[in-house]
Amino acid sequence: MTLLNPRVDVAFKLLFGSEKNKDLLISFINAVVSAEHQVVSVELLNPYNSRNFAKDKNSILDIKARDCEGKYFNIEMQISDEGNYDKRALFYWSKLYADQLQGGNAFSALDRAIGIHVLNFTCIPGNDNYCNKWVIKEDRSHQHFFKDFAIYTIELNKFIGKEDTPIAVLLPQIRTSLDRWSLFLTRAVQLHQGKLPKEMDDPYIRKAFGVLETASLTPRARSRYEDHLKWLRIETSVVEKVARDSHRFGHEIGVKEGQEIGIQKGRREMVIQMMQSGLSKEQICSTTSWSADQ
Repeated sequence: MTLLNPRVDVAFKLLFGSEKNKDLLISFINAVVSAEHQVVSVELLNPYNSRNFAKDKNSILDIKARDCEGKYFNIEMQISDEGNYDKRALFYWSKLYADQLQGGNAFSALDRAIGIHVLNFTCIPGNDNYCNKWVIKEDRSHQHFFKDFAIYTIELNKFIGKEDTPIAVLLPQIRTSLDRWSLFLTRAVQLHQGKLPKEMDDPYIRKAFGVLETASLTPRARSRYEDHLKWLRIETSVVEKVARDSHRFGHEIGVKEGQEIGIQKGRREMVIQMMQSGLSKEQICSTTSWSADQ
């Protein structure tokens, strides 16, 4: 049986959004957040349900959880860069924070809200770190007063480089638990083909492989998985071409406008390739969350 790709929504939700796999979620959260935010237990606020999942048409998958101290977490796997990520990230965080107030509770009931965004694309220029923590600090003194806000961004492409980079080249980069999870998320299928290297030998990683090996999907969930897998493959093949076009247009008419033209051209090419792969308009809309008009 072919191993599920953990970056595709149904597999990601099975790994980190199921009651029986909460230990994997805890391991992943603790691999990302700082020492002060480490968790020992979590309550899933939107656990995976195959029937509800099949109705969800978003290309952004989120897992909401609360730990024993009251902190709220929103873990999101975003497979597609649809533009305005910075605004969308703030919107998702604000909902996680504001939705804590139910039934007229006082503002004192609000607790820290932490967003963890796993991005299957590069979106933050001028920063070589693949994992970054974003907080609010005063501009001159750098005083950290608004402590309830934190967003972690994980740009997987910055960790693995090109899609065809050999695993043997990536293994020496493994230093932390997050490095292991990042390599697992991007190269699980390749790692599964051979004996797990010592750099990846971790009980939670081994269990994650077991979850993907034994996953049983409903026909509807399997269909959606296959649609999103096609989308992921097409996007990967187009990204480098978009980057080249953006660079060329940038020299000709200006960097910002050139990048926008390159992105729009790349999106059109992705839709064309998805249609050539046999996906219907409805499937493309469901997979990309674009409207039929777009």
